[in-house]
Amino acid sequence: MRSPNRLLTLMIFTLGMITLTLSCTRHSDKTAPHIIYILADDMGYGDVSAMNPEAAWETKHIDRIAREGIRFTDAHTGSAVCTPTRYGVLTGRYSWRTRLKEGVLWSWDEPLIQQGETTVGSLLQEKGYTTACIGKWHLGLGWQYHAEKPDSADFAKPVRGGPITTGFDYFFGITASLDIPPYVYIENDRPTMVPLKYTRDTSEYGWWRSGLTGDDFVHEEVLPVLTQKAVAFIDNHMTGKPDDPFFLYFPLPAPHTPILPTDQFRGKSGTNPYGDFVLQVDHTVGQILQSLEAHGIADNTLIIFTSDNGCAPSANFPELARHSHNPSYRFRGHKADIYEGGHRVPFVARWPGHIKPGGENHQVICLTDLLATVAEITGATTEPSTGVDSYSLLSALLGETDQPVREATVHHSVNGSYAIRKGPWKLILCPGSGGWSDPRPESPGIDKLPPFQLYNLDQDIGETGNLLEQYPEVVEELTTLLKQYIQNGRSTPGPRLDNVPSESWPGLNWMAE
Repeated sequence: MRSPNRLLTLMIFTLGMITLTLSCTRHSDKTAPHIIYILADDMGYGDVSAMNPEAAWETKHIDRIAREGIRFTDAHTGSAVCTPTRYGVLTGRYSWRTRLKEGVLWSWDEPLIQQGETTVGSLLQEKGYTTACIGKWHLGLGWQYHAEKPDSADFAKPVRGGPITTGFDYFFGITASLDIPPYVYIENDRPTMVPLKYTRDTSEYGWWRSGLTGDDFVHEEVLPVLTQKAVAFIDNHMTGKPDDPFFLYFPLPAPHTPILPTDQFRGKSGTNPYGDFVLQVDHTVGQILQSLEAHGIADNTLIIFTSDNGCAPSANFPELARHSHNPSYRFRGHKADIYEGGHRVPFVARWPGHIKPGGENHQVICLTDLLATVAEITGATTEPSTGVDSYSLLSALLGETDQPVREATVHHSVNGSYAIRKGPWKLILCPGSGGWSDPRPESPGIDKLPPFQLYNLDQDIGETGNLLEQYPEVVEELTTLLKQYIQNGRSTPGPRLDNVPSESWPGLNWMAE
């Protein structure tokens, strides 16, 4: 028989172990996850087989994220083109609140993100994260110029206002789209080489604009190079700072033009070069997943895959249709449009132990929601002026609620046209697409169309039957709400703020009515 002292000692030891276990469990629950955000360029909703059972190919690695995590079927970009969407991803703010009221930035435009503006990167830096941006920036850069040639950039000098000054500890990437010069790699704040030669391509799929090109820059190799850099960042971080969390923002340059699949992927989709390039993007995602597994951190990593807008016409929709593939799935329109095909995108996320496998969510979400989401995950506090169009998706990711996270969501087309979505109702404040599909803004007869369009997407996902005259009360409600969002400088609760003033603000003629 054990003595009372030995029993007491055993009880104390057992209680201590239980306390230690609970303490470790709580610590584990509170351990900040690594976060990886992969943003494809011009990949349509229908190009991911997890989103589109009718897809002509299988995106097995992206599908794996969906299978082991959750997919959102009603996810939207902040704009139907890339620069404004990228601004919204990083700042949690609709881009039309800035000087960029329509279109995208170009080669030599000044930075769109202002110094001191909170980004996902700077927020996570404050929470102890090592942050990296690897890929396509396309948010403007502060080039320096030769004194004797004020219109000629000095590539030997650092660029200002880029990722390094807007929340990222490390940057390696390209200035804008892969078809917009200058064609140089930038590491941190300096070009890796002074470009001295000009290149261009005029082929159907591989075309890019004429521009200065560095000797170390080969268009066909850009996606593999960026993938290697992203994997190397994870490797280096886990070697040097294995106990610290990291955030990798990985904006891909593909499958945007130039459509240049490498030899390994040519013909792999059985469709056309665009389909092959999509499979190369999927392979890139697979390499990231493999890196997480190699370092044993897959279970402590939140990984999100999505796209910056819908698929572009350069994918050759008629040719893909001959293979029974539609990059826009069942949705009307494509990149640049106010219709669903312009801004409804694939969105899948995995976070083992937190996100239940095989989940599906039908709420309307927006890519501006990243900032509020990571703030809630990490317990970060934000100022009332931060992330004014960002709602936390954490409860939706974890499957804790099926209630709408967002009150309403604003859509924006390439020419600055607006739409607002609340529940099943989508009100478009322009005739036609506001973009590149018919009826286009300058199409003959566009002035004879109704000025607004109202669709019930639960009943008419193809946006074919305009209900404008049947539901005037819905039009009034949504118009009033959109006016509030614009005039208040925010769509989230909080104090009224100012948008950036502009002499030209396309798409707001209806505000004066």
